[in-house]
Amino acid sequence: MSPRRALPLRLLDALLYSSVWLAAAAAAQTAGVLHELPGGFVAAGWQAVALVFAVTLLTYNLDAALPFKHRQPVGTSGRKAWQHRHRWGLATLAGLAALGGAWLLLVGGWLHYLPLLLPLAALALGYSLPLLPWQGRWRAVREVPLLKVFLIGGVWAAVTVGLPALALHRPLAPLAPLLAQRFCLVSALAIVFDIRDFRRDRLTNLRTMPVVLGLGGAKTMALVLLSISVAIGLWRGSPPLVVLLPAALAAWIIAVSRDTRSDYFFALVADGALLVQAAAVFLL
Repeated sequence: MSPRRALPLRLLDALLYSSVWLAAAAAAQTAGVLHELPGGFVAAGWQAVALVFAVTLLTYNLDAALPFKHRQPVGTSGRKAWQHRHRWGLATLAGLAALGGAWLLLVGGWLHYLPLLLPLAALALGYSLPLLPWQGRWRAVREVPLLKVFLIGGVWAAVTVGLPALALHRPLAPLAPLLAQRFCLVSALAIVFDIRDFRRDRLTNLRTMPVVLGLGGAKTMALVLLSISVAIGLWRGSPPLVVLLPAALAAWIIAVSRDTRSDYFFALVADGALLVQAAAVFLL
């Protein structure tokens, strides 16, 4: 039996592997958008931040708690082992996030936006659940070749940029450049997580970017997307440091990523790049 881990490490594992850290990054990115909108930090704006936190927590913990995930071998992944041991806790956390999100939808007057929100919910659920007919059988969206990273980037951009605009009753058209910038940034970092899963995806014939293009090709694609994000940010007139410092961190993460790196590198540092990007909006 392995020795019991120290309390600080157990708390860090819970923060990272329960997706609380990632949900905080999504909420911070939403707050960053509100920071750019005049009068953004009103009650409706803060409700949008809380809703994004709840939806992100629900989506990623639901994915982690799916029964078939716990029939897969853990291998050397500390993240997978932690999620196997705490699958009922993750399911409970997903349920609480669902209840919190539903309450926010009701009190925030979001119900008349359901025609816009339901497709996003379907894409988020379809990421892991077999809801898409493809080549003769039902598949999860993540199984469609090369679609996974662009799905993640699109949903993140729509949620973290679109929901604040809806909360403040702002038109989406003026935010299109910010949507594109966010889409490219998140898609670039999503490729990093496909690099993490490279060997497992290759064994299961899941045709992700690294499996199709190779690790070098996937990194090149990620850097191209990151460069486009930087170009859009500078073109929008964002302060150069707000764009370039988080991009430099993201470029380093992409360059040094490999599937043998520790779970902490991906869960803390790679996910943390999204939090750094949001923090830069407020601090620089």
